[in-house]
Formats: sequence, structure tokens, C-alpha cells
Amino acid sequence: MADFDQLVKARHSIRKFLSTPVPRTLLNESLALAQFAPSNSNIQPWHVLIADGVRRDRLKEALMTEAKRAAPVVPQLPEEFKHFRQELGAEVYGAMGIAREDKASRAVAVLRNYEFFGAPVVAIICIHQDLGRADDMSVGMYVQTLMLALTERGLGTCCEVSLAGYSDILRTELNIQPELVIICGIAIGYTDPDFPGNHLHVGRAPVEHNVVYLDS
Repeated sequence: MADFDQLVKARHSIRKFLSTPVPRTLLNESLALAQFAPSNSNIQPWHVLIADGVRRDRLKEALMTEAKRAAPVVPQLPEEFKHFRQELGAEVYGAMGIAREDKASRAVAVLRNYEFFGAPVVAIICIHQDLGRADDMSVGMYVQTLMLALTERGLGTCCEVSLAGYSDILRTELNIQPELVIICGIAIGYTDPDFPGNHLHVGRAPVEHNVVYLDS
């Protein structure tokens, strides 16, 4: 139990990776383990495309070009939830030594999303357009299982919803079929231990913030 507790707490978003290649054996082991994630009616609705090497480099160049030209198309948070993103941004940029008023440095940091923070591997997670919320939940459980498996094997990850904001680029570069909805990307690689932002562990609300016991 203690090992599992430590594993869950150890997983956090990495925002600078080493260029060290990721062994395919570690990826395959993690992907095989993630297949055991629960899913509605055992549909196993996740569709995963993994890019490394030349394909990853080509995708990065296309994303960076578009990101410099136009903002991503992403759903806006409802007003009452926007403060979460603002608070997270303050923590992340603060850990990287970027002041709130330093808009130029913040813009550079945002662009690093589209080069996968230097990760040598990026996975794109999709689901069929005809499936519903229960199946979205199944994909979420798959993603968590996959990231925990990668963490256990010494790899860092960063779940990147921002990549879905340039879905046309992803579809073109990775030949993603039109019936698949792009949910997010996952940057995968070895953590750069010298990057201050990689030592940030964002706090969580107490359990009672999200859970209500209904006693008899």
C-alpha cells in the first residue's frame, strides 16, 4: 500500500524533459498495463497515437508555427471555475521564476506546450465521436493508469489538453480519422532534474471539499 501511495503522489506534471530517448520496451509495458483500466461495457474506448523521432519533430514544427500565428481553439472555463486556472498559473510560473507582469516570458513558456516541453515522445489520446460521458470517464481512467505505469518505470509525463486546441494540425500530421475526437496529449520522457518547475507539486483540496458522507 505504501508503495502505491508514493507512486500516486510522485506523479506530477513535468514541464522540461531531457532529450534522452525512451526505450520502446518501457512504453510497451506501460501501454499493456493501462489496458487493464476499467471501461463502460468493456468498450476500451481509448485510441492512442504515439509520435517520436522524425514524426514527433514534424508535429512539433507544425504546432509551433500555428501557435505563433493563432490561439488554440479550446473550451472556455465557466466564470466560477476560472480562478483555478489563474491560481495554477501563478504557482507554475512562480516556480519557473516568471513574474506575473512578465508577459514576454509567459508567452515563451506557453509556446513550450507545443514542443511537448522537450519530451522525445508524445501520445495523442482520442475517443470515437459517438460515445458519451461514461466513455470519457473510461478514457480518463486509462490515462491515469498509463501515467502511473510510466511514473513507476522512472519516466515523467505531462497531460496536455492544450494540444487538442490545434486539432486540425494533429489530424493532418498524424492521419487521425474524422470520427475520432482528440481529447489531449501526453508528453513522455525523462525528467530534467535541474529545472526548478519540475519540483513543483501542486496542492490538492481536502477530501471534504469533494466528498459528502450520507450517514444513516
